[in-house]
Amino acid sequence: MLNGNQSLTNSTAEQQYQGILERALFSTLTTVPCCVFLFINGTMLFTLRSKPVFRETSRYILLYNLLFADTVQMTLSQLLYIIAACRIRLTYPVCGVLTMIADLTNEVSPLTLMVMSLERYVAVCYPLRHATIITIRSTGVAIIVVWAFCSLNVLTRVILLLEFPFEELESLQMKDFCSDIAMLIGSMSDHYDKAYTCFLFISATVAITSSYIGVMIAARSASTDKASARKARNTLLLHLVQLGLSLSSTIYNPILIALSRIVKRLVFVRVQNVFYMCIFLFPRCLSSLIYGIRDQTIRPVLVYHLCCRLKLSVVPAKAEMST
Repeated sequence: MLNGNQSLTNSTAEQQYQGILERALFSTLTTVPCCVFLFINGTMLFTLRSKPVFRETSRYILLYNLLFADTVQMTLSQLLYIIAACRIRLTYPVCGVLTMIADLTNEVSPLTLMVMSLERYVAVCYPLRHATIITIRSTGVAIIVVWAFCSLNVLTRVILLLEFPFEELESLQMKDFCSDIAMLIGSMSDHYDKAYTCFLFISATVAITSSYIGVMIAARSASTDKASARKARNTLLLHLVQLGLSLSSTIYNPILIALSRIVKRLVFVRVQNVFYMCIFLFPRCLSSLIYGIRDQTIRPVLVYHLCCRLKLSVVPAKAEMST
């Protein structure tokens, strides 16, 4: 009997040890790439504010807004992931603030992509009127409208949350880890979240697809610059891909809810970690890579800022060798 209890204790300790190692492994696999891409995104944001051409061009201003939202979203997602990996349970108010900010920035991205697509459509289809329609002032107004619309959605969710009888709870300490799923308290919040998500991405998909069709039609016109139309068409295709990747994050919660009912918790946690890397981290890193590599104006400045420390360390060494 004593040997049986001892073997059971050893088995439980071994499982706990494996669980700690697995959490440490997954945390490392997500945190290291996240830090790398946060550095790239931060450098890209600095690059877009480093020269007047970036600060005074509408598409670069919109790109800055997109990258800023993605960077904040990636930072908050990784913070919530580390909190969950460390088995820290937050209170409902703290979790609510973090998830609402994450939701806000997550919704800004597809709307910004929609505005960027419309800007490309005007540039190709109405080149003579582009400078008068797409100005720094109109771009700023569009960005303010995007953030105000998303903030209104967050405010609506807060109002729906306030209807939950929190005073009946023994404690405001959460029984589960902080996440979007944990904050969908009540059926009204769940229904509203699904309806708003469908409306958001259907609207963005229609706008980007319509812009793409408009550019395709304009490309066949003899008066249209073929090279400019082809570049705009490829850019709009990339916007559609980015929108699709953003859309994949909306099916993240339903998939996890379905999986939680059919698989064991250990398998569920492993799948959740893989989905987090593929659905949340990867799409947030694409914008800086796509525009940093494709755009001929951004690329040399971005590479310079990414490699400036290396250059600074190499130049003195060469100077010493010459002396």
